[in-house]
Amino acid sequence: MALDTPSFAFEFKPGTIRFGRGHIDGLDETLAGEGLESAMVVCGQTVGATDAVIDPVKAGLGDRLTGVFDKTTTAKTLSTVFDGIEQFQTEDADAIVAVGGGSSIDVARGISALARADRTLTDARSEILESGELTLPVNDDAFVPILAVPTTMAGADLSVAAGLVAETEEGSVEAIPVDTRLMPTALVYDPDLFETTPMDILTASAINGFDKGVEAIYSRFANPVTDATAVRGLRYLRSSLPHLRESAEPEVMERAVAGTLLVQYGVSMPDQYKINVVHAFGHALRNQFGIQQGAAHGVIVPHALELIFAEGGGRPDVLADGLVTGEENADTTEAAIVEAVRTVRDGLGLPSRLRDIQGTMVAGLRAVAEHTAEDAFLEIGPAEFDPTVDDIERALRDAW
Repeated sequence: MALDTPSFAFEFKPGTIRFGRGHIDGLDETLAGEGLESAMVVCGQTVGATDAVIDPVKAGLGDRLTGVFDKTTTAKTLSTVFDGIEQFQTEDADAIVAVGGGSSIDVARGISALARADRTLTDARSEILESGELTLPVNDDAFVPILAVPTTMAGADLSVAAGLVAETEEGSVEAIPVDTRLMPTALVYDPDLFETTPMDILTASAINGFDKGVEAIYSRFANPVTDATAVRGLRYLRSSLPHLRESAEPEVMERAVAGTLLVQYGVSMPDQYKINVVHAFGHALRNQFGIQQGAAHGVIVPHALELIFAEGGGRPDVLADGLVTGEENADTTEAAIVEAVRTVRDGLGLPSRLRDIQGTMVAGLRAVAEHTAEDAFLEIGPAEFDPTVDDIERALRDAW
């Protein structure tokens, strides 16, 4: 049987990955192993005030800790980045330890890219507002090394992209610089820390990580390497996420964290970014209604898959390897995949209809469809997938 992708290029350079319970205790050794002496922790206020999270991080760093910057928010603004830069420069650390979810990791990337550059907040903000882009330093040495310690499952950690927002009184503009030097130098996945995250936050993030595995398979940039990690990651997530809320078995969390790690592997590459159709829907739903991304994705994934399958794309044979367990009661492989996705979503306790999410309005679905059709991420999906605005709106109305 011929390969789906007979030729491909794969150049992915993740940081050193450490997975397992208790790895947080060796943060100082992880730092030393990368030739680094000291680090400032970057996190949100809740993480910084939650002893169960921040105390193990501090203890793991020991004397190598210079201080904690706990001011990150989901807004990911440049002003927060420059507040962090000011503290980082005062403490004279030589690395950053980013603890928490995607917002903290993105702010840490902003600090990493700008702390040693001759840039001011006004300068960086003006560039984003005028061009929608943020110029990064030319020299590799200008980037501060990052150690990522994720505590959610959204999957922002093994990435070479960062979303940063220039805020004004009239509104805000987001820039998403993409550069391999934004990849963390090391990453620590300790299930003990994930267990400190409130369950509602964890489950909302989990569907985003899960989506990355699904989308990596039918991306037009899919290759046998990412197929392998995505399929194995989806198997872990299919067997763990539906039980995450009620099970006290440590293996459930361990499989969920390992699956989240695997489905990210190779997804974020500068010229072959692989998240696509579901994220295009998610962007439009968030922009139109202001709803949380995890809730939006949980509702839309089954309907996006049905739309893709209807046009003959989606590689259902490969998706089935990761998602179909034999428990699904369905007549076709495609239907079994959709049922498996719904089982994951429902087990996580996420909304199943758009109408159940506060802030949504059926009158806005046409605008969502139009924005989805214009989203650049849609073009990264299956080569066979070319929906009209009407097709997208029908999927949204089915999700309503």
